[in-house]
Order: sequence, then C-alpha cells, then structure tokens
Amino acid sequence: MMRAVVISLGLAVPVAGCVEAQPDAAPFRPDYRGIDTQLLDGDLVNFQVAMTGARTGEDVSDYAECAAAQYALIRGYGFARHVRTNVDQQGGLWRGDAVYTISSALPRGLRTIDAEVVVAHCAENGIPTV
Repeated sequence: MMRAVVISLGLAVPVAGCVEAQPDAAPFRPDYRGIDTQLLDGDLVNFQVAMTGARTGEDVSDYAECAAAQYALIRGYGFARHVRTNVDQQGGLWRGDAVYTISSALPRGLRTIDAEVVVAHCAENGIPTV
C-alpha cells in the first residue's frame, strides 16, 4: 500500500485581489459659519461656533478650541483651559457651545492648551480663529 506524502516547503504565495477595494471616504469640506465670543466673568469666556460639513462633534470642538486659542492671544494671554463643550447637530448644521478660561500662566488642569501652538495647528489645518 502506498502512502502519499505531502511536503510543505513553507513558501508564501502572495494573494492579490482577494480584498475588495473600499471606496474612499467623502472628502472633508467644512464650511465654518462663524464664532460668537462672550466674556462671562474675568477670565471665563464662552464661544459659540457653527459649521456644516463636520465629520463628527470633534470637528466642532476643534473649531471652538481654535477660537479660544486666538482669543487668548488677542487678550495678551498665552494659555487656556477647557471647561466644557456641548455639541448639537440639526439638519446638517453643527453648533458648539464651549467655555474656556484664559490665563497668562499655564493653568492647572488636564485640558490646558498653549495658545500659540494651537493657533499654528489651526492655521495648518485651515480652521479659522476669532
């Protein structure tokens, strides 16, 4: 009785074309609709932003952060600390309601921003500021 013996040489054979190509995601084309700024008390500032074309609420939060960073620089401060951001979306219009404190020294807290660094990042990414 003969036995068949299979010997594996361990050769890897690349298999091309087995994964169906996924269409590219829609391009990100935000339309920034404006920033309203209101000084609440001393160093506490409210930023109302609006935009269309956001991918997620994070895009709206980034827009508010850019506004806060530029506002801090305009007022002669170098830092800001994020207090809160609420994001809402209705019919394609995204709105953000954010509160930041601004200060000349690095504030305590986990969500602090260096205004100059953030404004430069915003400019690189085409996000408008105040």
